[in-house]
Amino acid sequence: MKEYNICLLGGDGIGPEVTDEAVKVMNAVGKKYDMKFNFTKALIGGCAYEKYGVPLPDETLEIAKKSDAVLLGAVGDWKYDTLPPAVRPEKALLGIRKGLNLFANLRPATVFDELISSSTLKPEIVQGVDVMIVRELTGDVYFGEPKGVEVKDGKKVGYNNMIYWEDEVRRIAKIAFETAMLRNKKLCSVDKANVLDVSRLWREVVLEVAKDYPEVELSHLYVDNAAMQLIRDPKQFDVIVTGNIFGDILSDEASMLTGSLGMLPSASLSADGPGMFEPIHGSAPDIKNQNIANPIATILSAGMLLKYGLKNSQANDDIENAVKKVLKAGYRTKDIMSEGMKEVGTKEMGDLIVKNL
Repeated sequence: MKEYNICLLGGDGIGPEVTDEAVKVMNAVGKKYDMKFNFTKALIGGCAYEKYGVPLPDETLEIAKKSDAVLLGAVGDWKYDTLPPAVRPEKALLGIRKGLNLFANLRPATVFDELISSSTLKPEIVQGVDVMIVRELTGDVYFGEPKGVEVKDGKKVGYNNMIYWEDEVRRIAKIAFETAMLRNKKLCSVDKANVLDVSRLWREVVLEVAKDYPEVELSHLYVDNAAMQLIRDPKQFDVIVTGNIFGDILSDEASMLTGSLGMLPSASLSADGPGMFEPIHGSAPDIKNQNIANPIATILSAGMLLKYGLKNSQANDDIENAVKKVLKAGYRTKDIMSEGMKEVGTKEMGDLIVKNL
């Protein structure tokens, strides 16, 4: 039996609830593949601030670094909105991404046939959508220097530096091309090269990397056009690669093609260490501990953990198929509920998916 050490970061709000369901599913599928998971819980976000005075304790980062993979729920709560920026729960996400060198974020937006009616777009627009957004995660304006707020000529001014080194662009481009090779061999690089110098470098490096992948059809879009095209004709896209801030916005936009943030997983990968896997939704403190949160995004994130973190694609396929079976049988959590379906709670949805593995 293969044993794996998993760092479990429930976090805030509904995070612990949905990660509990993912653990149930992982343990169930692990039995089939003779895998044992040793889960070590650690604090991150607001709950960590409450105990340690910081959102990302050194102990948490050390546990994560020594693990085979990290499964994260969510961080944040409105009650922390007045905290200084340095200790806000969201600061922990940037810190752990940097600490684990998680430079590549893979975020799929897949529309399940059973949930087409949940999307606000017309069925003919979203049916069959299957897009993978590859977002650079440790550069750009979120990490660029200089940054700050200061007073100049008697007035406050705030600034952040959008910056990319060519090696940062090259490594995320390689991940994107490799991802495209495993799918439909189509890659769209999104930038703002008509205005930004940093985007001109981005496009130059992507074109260089493209020479190593002649089978991949490469296209380019400016970010404003890409945002429009995602709504107008999302099925034109297979894999999208872009920088940190553009990817942050576009991936959230793409998520709404599916009708609910509660359905979409993500994987953040490192070149030489454990990856981190998490749902794209927030902590939703308003529905905390009410057994109504949708755990499917976290369960699918656990599937991505098995596929990308532990190299077991079949286990991930089993989880995806179990989710589809449950949806096909008409079971829904509150956020994806529609007429004629059967509403179930967080725990019940997890149990149903385990039953259908």
